[in-house]
Amino acid sequence: MAPLDSAALKRAVDARRDDLVAFASSLVQSASLPGEEGPVQELVAKQLRAMGLETRILPVRFETLRDHPAFGDDGFTPDGRVDVIGRWAGGGGGRSLILNGHVDVVSTGDAALWSDPPWSGLVRDGWLHGRGSCDMKSGLAAGIFALVVLQDLAWRPRGDITVESVTGEESGGCGTLAAIVDGIRADGAVILEPTGLNLCPVQSGALTFRVIVPGKAAHGAMRQHGVSAIEMFSKVHAAILGLERSRHGLAGTDLYDDPDYVAPVSIGTIRGGEWHSTVAELVVAEGRFGVFPGESTAAARASLEECLREAAVDDPWMLEHPPRIEWFEGQFESGSTPADHPLVQELAQAHKAALRADPKLRGVPYGSDLLLFTNHADMPAVLYGPGDVRVAHAVNERIKIDEIVDAVAVLATFISRWSA
Repeated sequence: MAPLDSAALKRAVDARRDDLVAFASSLVQSASLPGEEGPVQELVAKQLRAMGLETRILPVRFETLRDHPAFGDDGFTPDGRVDVIGRWAGGGGGRSLILNGHVDVVSTGDAALWSDPPWSGLVRDGWLHGRGSCDMKSGLAAGIFALVVLQDLAWRPRGDITVESVTGEESGGCGTLAAIVDGIRADGAVILEPTGLNLCPVQSGALTFRVIVPGKAAHGAMRQHGVSAIEMFSKVHAAILGLERSRHGLAGTDLYDDPDYVAPVSIGTIRGGEWHSTVAELVVAEGRFGVFPGESTAAARASLEECLREAAVDDPWMLEHPPRIEWFEGQFESGSTPADHPLVQELAQAHKAALRADPKLRGVPYGSDLLLFTNHADMPAVLYGPGDVRVAHAVNERIKIDEIVDAVAVLATFISRWSA
């Protein structure tokens, strides 16, 4: 087909703005914590069917995934967890594409800290508010409405366009892995994560870990006869932060804005002690350990394990009672697509054509489903979508509506060229 007229495309996008915002808001209003994604997936399936896409429900069954090297049991029951797969069949001869987005979200935390209810989906002053608005229901909505706009313009693809609305990304990627195991493939994948409309073909990895630090209980008034696991953990934590600094001193990439946070380490939870007047005999801390682009997960694990061994050597108690480490849930490898790959280059050209500005090429310091495409499906993939990841997982999560609309314009432009 002939290239789409940019002015006609802009008019078509603007005409669908209200429908786009209403759909994205409805997705936010459907609470979709891990294991509870069914209702929001029904909304997605209804929309895809209304567009005439071949739509099917793909159950996420751990028994079919467990032997896959990328599988990680996230501890949530798979019962009722499903992907929604929509296929816009191409006429033949064009390149195929996957638009991938996840509907699972993280906990809202204390709802009293939010200015508006976390599941409000409120639209105010040009922003969409609520948990999942940024990460990443608006990105998924943008991908879907890029196809709506193309249909409005009577454009038809030559290559198949597949929408994957997946579950389980926040805790290991079981939804996208289920689609891969099911055999769904394409010539490229755009993962609609919140990148601020930067092109991100490189991601760091992230490994979930648990550190168990033993102490010795005693009455608080006799603490000299006990060993505080809290004090022992403070030494362990200092060693971990030192390891983070030294690892970043040895590595570098020009795709990251901050060279000190390419593969961050963060402690997310700490549990310790049984009674306020008892010396704590155990601390359990959980966190995420960053994996540098190109670094194996085995090498990353080994570096943290060695750090804990060295920390124990410097303390008589820990030498006899060393901290233990466990690896669980999300074990994201790093992943990348070459910056000069046609998928990346043509998406960059579409961005410039639609928004009249050159996009930024960046790497991201977090794990995502990109690695499943690049490492386990032999497919090029790039992260690209609306939203500022700094507000993802945060209180008062929100996204600028104009940016969602811009994403629709770029994606529609790209698809019309990629699959023409």
